[in-house]
Amino acid sequence: MLGQDLARVAGGVALPRAELDVTDRAAVTDAIGPEDLVFNCAAWTDVDAAEGHEDEATRINGDGARNVAEAAGTVVYVSTDYVFDGRKGAPYLESDAAGPLSAYGRSKLAGERATAEANPRHFVVRSSWLFGTGGSNFGPKVQVVDDQVGCPTFTGHLAEALVRLAATEDYGLHHMAAAGSCSWFEFAREIFTRAGAGTRVIPCTTEDHPRPAPRPAYSVLESERGHSLPHWREGLDAYLGVRV
Repeated sequence: MLGQDLARVAGGVALPRAELDVTDRAAVTDAIGPEDLVFNCAAWTDVDAAEGHEDEATRINGDGARNVAEAAGTVVYVSTDYVFDGRKGAPYLESDAAGPLSAYGRSKLAGERATAEANPRHFVVRSSWLFGTGGSNFGPKVQVVDDQVGCPTFTGHLAEALVRLAATEDYGLHHMAAAGSCSWFEFAREIFTRAGAGTRVIPCTTEDHPRPAPRPAYSVLESERGHSLPHWREGLDAYLGVRV
């Protein structure tokens, strides 16, 4: 999702996985030059599958991130709210200590650290609950957890913010997520209400709907570096407008 929107907003050359495997260091060095600005959206994103394949997820999200950062002149690495354990009970800032619960979160944290170590001209950007035109859809009846809270972030808005950030020299760690927060249930209900869909949304707890990977219960992101994205409802409006 994000890669498609970045290709649209930033232009340049977009390299899908079929054309560049970020775990192949030699291939990365051949494809990326020391003058290049690179948005690294390559990732293992299957949170649940990562629980049984942590080495493979880390090879992509961690080692692959290092390969890209070493080859690039400037690199933007997109990370996740899942690097936090969700127990703070208040929005997470850039200065808060990470403590991932899942293999996926650990692999992304490894990528953050590898990127920062490999290239001083780096932007590590954590975002939350991405949705966009390249994503999957709900069915006619859904059961959605109501006890996980985050910031649903439209990839179109995030892509624009990443391009603006990359034009600066404000290197380091950044939080960029939509303003406002909600549960997955509230988000799903809002989607179907605005879309005029007949999908029935049923709230449940995380315990009622167990998944292989543990999720942070409260992973709202805010920025002490001044970043502000549109509210998630504005993102949803923009998304639905594109879908129409």
